[in-house]
Amino acid sequence: MASTEKCRLIVFDVEGVLIPKNRFIFEVGKTLGFTRLIRLLFLGFLYEAGILKLQTALKHIFKDLKGIELETLMDIFSKIPATPYLHSLFCQLKSRNCKIALISSGLPTVIVEKLATSLGADYAFGVEVKTKDGKLTGEISGDAITKNGKRKILCEILDKEKLAPSDCIIVADDRNNRCIFMPGMLKIGFNPDVFLRVKADRVVNGKLTGILPIIDGKPHKRSFPSANDLVREDIHASGFFMPLIAALIGVPIVASIIIFIAIVYTVSELSRLEGRELPLVSAITRHAASQSELYGFAAAPIYFATGIVATLLLFPFHAAGAAIAMFCFGDSAASLFGGLISTSLPFNKGKTWEGSLAGFFFAFLAGSFFVSPWLALAGAAIAMTVEVLPLPINDNVLIPVITGAALTLLI
Repeated sequence: MASTEKCRLIVFDVEGVLIPKNRFIFEVGKTLGFTRLIRLLFLGFLYEAGILKLQTALKHIFKDLKGIELETLMDIFSKIPATPYLHSLFCQLKSRNCKIALISSGLPTVIVEKLATSLGADYAFGVEVKTKDGKLTGEISGDAITKNGKRKILCEILDKEKLAPSDCIIVADDRNNRCIFMPGMLKIGFNPDVFLRVKADRVVNGKLTGILPIIDGKPHKRSFPSANDLVREDIHASGFFMPLIAALIGVPIVASIIIFIAIVYTVSELSRLEGRELPLVSAITRHAASQSELYGFAAAPIYFATGIVATLLLFPFHAAGAAIAMFCFGDSAASLFGGLISTSLPFNKGKTWEGSLAGFFFAFLAGSFFVSPWLALAGAAIAMTVEVLPLPINDNVLIPVITGAALTLLI
């Protein structure tokens, strides 16, 4: 493709976009022993939950990394798989006369620079780590870890390149990048969290190469479900049978089976990240996970199991059964139909009107097996409202629990 007349700046967040989210901390933590690994993961959880500020969480994390050799961190990072087709994507961006900047708030600058060099990016910014005799002292600094530091970095790049905000495109995945989602820029959320789904101009789920048509200004095209999408949503819809099985053998037994399967799945995922596979479970994961999930820990099934178990245990059978049925059928239908004729919701760019209407219809049908049509209508409306709202808790948990609670009050 021929270069455009004017240069543009593409800014990428690193973790969650170019490499699997939290994978670096996980891999580093494994070398430090089980206790410190759990501590690092817990600190990450506290940040994700909004309990700890980013800078506070990072200071605790890097304090725990005190004494580790910087070269060891570089070696660990080199073994982490990057997003598929990353080199090809960056070559295509370069052919479009784009300058590329990588800005990370979680990785040391030297690592981000190494990644930038391998990809041909023009700028690289990360956490400034202090070292002594090649080992981390536990102290960190730099603009990338401060509240609006990423915005300061971005403004400096724009000033240096003599570019306007309208010449800038941001690709990011989590709330730490809200400060650079500035007016006038094209803001792309890649598998984004709830905060960026609201602020993004466009959302890309799945493949990072999906940003190219947006950068080129092409209209959104309908997308048909992939083979993995169909397998994943079939598994999701099969949750419909859990209340029926529970009616035959009892809720405690079904809940225990689901929890056991979730534990086996967790072990399988941790083994897969180590390059080892658990027969059958890993095979199912390969055929059901999205491309981006295959390069990190695919947590969606854990949330799915949590939502079903919590609903079964918390609410009366008819309310729980209807809620789970609506969740499983409605959410699956919304996902499958959402990309066929896509009109994004203004308050949640990752959802579509078409998907939500399809989800409502199938949720109503599924709920009618357990409750009256009027209650099924009410439940379907509640379930799909929760599904489309940009809420901070995973909807695989929220949809069945909130729908179950509402139906319990209505029955």
